[in-house]
Amino acid sequence: MSNAQENALVLERLFAVIESRKGGDPDNSYTAKLLSRGTEKIAQKVGEEAVETVIAALGGDRDALAGESADLLYHLLVLWADRGLDPAVVWQVLAEREGISGIAEKESRKTS
Repeated sequence: MSNAQENALVLERLFAVIESRKGGDPDNSYTAKLLSRGTEKIAQKVGEEAVETVIAALGGDRDALAGESADLLYHLLVLWADRGLDPAVVWQVLAEREGISGIAEKESRKTS
């Protein structure tokens, strides 16, 4: 397997770990603790991490941006797991949008 293929599977593996933490002991797993606190708290964390990612981007520190981006992706995956959204559904939406102008895609949502 190529490095690129291996890298592409990182989010799939992480999602599987997150799923395995459902119902786990919140004292032994941050993911289990977060999941036990419910959708509102998870969504709040996604928002916090998004803001931290923006701040890191504006600060110009690539390492900080990478770290905050990883935090954001992790919390987004926790939110998906909490809401029962399989990443494959999101990948499919992205695949359907591939090759379509972002402007055209956004316009099509207004008319739908």
